[in-house]
Amino acid sequence: MNYKSFNVKCQMKNLLVLTVVLFIILISNSCKAQDDVAVETGIGLVKEHYRGLHGYIGYSAERPAEQLDYSAGMGFYSAVWPLIDKPFAHFQIGLAGAWVTPNNSDNKDKPLAPVGTYARDNWPERGPTYESVFQTLEGGLGYWARNRFRYGPPKFSMNATPQCYDYEIGSPGWSFFYSSEALPDDRLGIAQLSNRLLIPPDALPFEGNPNGKFMGYTYMALPFTEPTTGDPPTGDQSWTCFLSTANFKGPMAYYIPETWSKIGKLFNYPFIYGRGLDARPGNMGGGAMEINTVPCFESQDENGVTYSKIPQLQFPVDKQGRTLLVQDVIYYSKAALYDSFKAWRDGGPVCLGKFDEKGAWKSKLATRTPGFNQAGKKITGVEKVVDTKVFSDNVWGLEWLDGTSSKFGHFPVYFRHEKDYLVAIPESEVPKSTNLLEKEFKLAGPGDPFTSPDKGAWANPGPVAGPYKVKLTDGSIVTYYWYRFVDQPSFQQYNFPKAKKEKLQAFVEKIHSEWPIDRDYMAPPSMGELVTLDPALLVNPPKGMEVGYVPIVTHQQAALEY
Repeated sequence: MNYKSFNVKCQMKNLLVLTVVLFIILISNSCKAQDDVAVETGIGLVKEHYRGLHGYIGYSAERPAEQLDYSAGMGFYSAVWPLIDKPFAHFQIGLAGAWVTPNNSDNKDKPLAPVGTYARDNWPERGPTYESVFQTLEGGLGYWARNRFRYGPPKFSMNATPQCYDYEIGSPGWSFFYSSEALPDDRLGIAQLSNRLLIPPDALPFEGNPNGKFMGYTYMALPFTEPTTGDPPTGDQSWTCFLSTANFKGPMAYYIPETWSKIGKLFNYPFIYGRGLDARPGNMGGGAMEINTVPCFESQDENGVTYSKIPQLQFPVDKQGRTLLVQDVIYYSKAALYDSFKAWRDGGPVCLGKFDEKGAWKSKLATRTPGFNQAGKKITGVEKVVDTKVFSDNVWGLEWLDGTSSKFGHFPVYFRHEKDYLVAIPESEVPKSTNLLEKEFKLAGPGDPFTSPDKGAWANPGPVAGPYKVKLTDGSIVTYYWYRFVDQPSFQQYNFPKAKKEKLQAFVEKIHSEWPIDRDYMAPPSMGELVTLDPALLVNPPKGMEVGYVPIVTHQQAALEY
């Protein structure tokens, strides 16, 4: 090859390389320009918040004309199932539950919440009486955003707000998941009653993956102690939580009456003496699923239209296409258990604990189409998929209108944003350009351990045996000790006279002797199967402590930390 020919070929090669480089730069700039437009207009840019769904799926319950006579208790059977198929983070929805407040209907205008409490200082719209936020007894089945140990299915927890939402009590040692540290000694309020069932601070898990089995629970006002006229005066009502499951039946714990009465003394507000749940009949209406915190993705398509996505909510469907959520809603008078319980306490015949039908009033239920919103904007179209329904007088649930034939009914996942509202849409109507279809929600990891102090009420007088440890189905390890009943931490803030303590201790020993965990206290459910609690929650007292001693959880942490 001569030099001239070689030079020409080199020039041609350089020109070709230059052309390729220029082409690559042009394509790169074009892609960057498109990216800049996407960022500028939000196309496919997914944002996340935690107000994806809010609302109540509820029912109302008929009450007798003499409803104050049936205000000593309320119970029902609620379905248990995995509402979500994965343990998502930042997720809080309560399954069907109910609320109890003290009946102060005679007070029309005077505040029950003292100045200085959270409700009084922050919720003027609840005035003038603040009756709905004075004291509440709630809790139940559900998922809570602050759960430390999520495992898929829901859990069960007691919960109460004894002081105008200044704090909450969810177990014998802790608040309602608000802190990993135990409550201060003077805010403990639940007395562990069962000597067979552990009550972990992160709530009670279940065995397996229950799909629509039922858990029964009743809050019943019982007189463990006599009323006092001291400072503050305190009634005799110990609101006691009874469970009905396949492997545990009976009372698990109760709220000490002073839990409700001490607010009057603390705030030097005598008007509310005798107005708490220690003394007043319970205000009990219907119930609901409370939808609180749900993660949500939002994104725009190429036309600037916003779409959003929430986790898939699933509901059990039976062979008749029904989702049965609640059955056997019953209100109780003192004739159901209070009267025979008090007589037994005072030396009368043994009370077996079964709720007497002569003091039970089975309610008729009613319902209406629920409303939902996302970040404050109304959602429409859900009613075309699912609506609430009363299937018989005392069975309430959901009716699926989209012809579902699977074992689960599915709540809408995707929504299109209009000007002032959102429309529920199927997945097929979500543009791929939004990047929502493949976007996955974050899963919850184990949280900080629940801890208790080794001093104060927990150490003086202190336990008599332990520590013991068990591993639960939620992946946590629970540590517990055995305490003499009246020596458990919740009682130590009160200077009960010795005679009162010994009488209470002797009575609880009778309960432990006479009330087994395999007897029906609530009437069995009208239909369906009972759910099974995590068997690891069931324990046996050490030798010599078969009656009069209770297992108190002192610590709960992820099993991986051991």
